[in-house]
Amino acid sequence: MNQDELNMWKKYKRTKSLVIREEIIKKYLYLVKYVAGRVAIGLPPNVEFNDLVSYGILGLFDAITKYDVSQGNKFETYAVSRIRGSIMDELRKLDWAPRLLRKRAREIDRKCKELEEKHGRMATEDELAKALNMSTDDLNSIYSDLSSTSFLSLDEVWQNDDGNKPISRLQTIEDSLITNQFSYVHQSEVKNLLADAIDQLPEKEKLVIVLYYYENLTLREIGEILDVSESRVCQIHTKVVTRLRGHLMRKAGHLTMEA
Repeated sequence: MNQDELNMWKKYKRTKSLVIREEIIKKYLYLVKYVAGRVAIGLPPNVEFNDLVSYGILGLFDAITKYDVSQGNKFETYAVSRIRGSIMDELRKLDWAPRLLRKRAREIDRKCKELEEKHGRMATEDELAKALNMSTDDLNSIYSDLSSTSFLSLDEVWQNDDGNKPISRLQTIEDSLITNQFSYVHQSEVKNLLADAIDQLPEKEKLVIVLYYYENLTLREIGEILDVSESRVCQIHTKVVTRLRGHLMRKAGHLTMEA
């Protein structure tokens, strides 16, 4: 944060000026649109992007009110968490994911973790399907359904050093359970764990993750490269994140016990 920004925040916190507040909102509105865009991927068509932005703006307002400039933390980092949390809270209120599908998602998460503990590595698709007493086709069908209702993502928005555009950083799974587990783990350790896990993926799945998170391509662009449909890429993304989440949960749990 440069000196001008620091002075702006200090003056706002001291005076509660509505004019300064409006300047701050305009300055950081791009964060709301960026986070909304990332969350929007894979959501049902009845969820409007403008609605996500509206939900996110509430989070931005909350961040502006609660941000403590004296802590020395970047506002962008703090705001992103609040923005995304606000969007997620509102989406959960819609409750458009069928109860049975949510139950199946929890079962997959549990089996992924069990297989991780048993084999010491990420479970293969065949192993997971067998553990769930279903065919791989049935498992992929569930992934397809989940891809239309899932909030799973590896993406987190941060600021680069010059404070301009947001960049993607693969450090946490944006799931509250995972975030809580990783709160005890050093960021560099999480980054290393995730890099190792990605290396274990089959080539097509690894390519989806690399193109989406590192190259910032859209699902449609990735589909064109792989010669598959956008919905198929979305399905692969959901499958990969589910498996990575189980892997990181196990690894993070071991690290917290060692700490």
